Amino acid sequence: MRLTVYTDYSLRMLMYLAVKGDSRSTIAEVAGAYGVSKAHLTKVAHQLGVAGYVSTVRGKGGGLVLARPAAEIRLGDVVRRTEPDLALVPCLEPGQGCCPIVPACGLRGALNEARAAFLAVLDRYSLADLVQRRAELADLLHAA
Repeated sequence: MRLTVYTDYSLRMLMYLAVKGDSRSTIAEVAGAYGVSKAHLTKVAHQLGVAGYVSTVRGKGGGLVLARPAAEIRLGDVVRRTEPDLALVPCLEPGQGCCPIVPACGLRGALNEARAAFLAVLDRYSLADLVQRRAELADLLHAA
């Protein structure tokens, strides 16, 4: 299983904002800290705002800030929201019966169980768990 770049950027943006706390951050700031495209992060920030994870303020003095406490943002929820396809293989997609052995296949059940276990582990972690070493992260991100 591999997460998309979009999910990676979403998680990294949330971590950056959690490290910054109540201070507003700009997309350019986040992009610079991670060395990633500002254009990609603009899309990520918009969708994180729509999802209720990030508050955005436009204009002078504007920027991004977490919309709720980091401890309330569960990683499993973020991944479910940002990953377009957690089906792992085509036969796990709704309405896909392309494989002739689907009715008797044991692989399908095993992959469903693996996906559920993966998400269950992520559900145990909050954004706050990821940024416990806040001071170190701030130094590394030049966000101090």
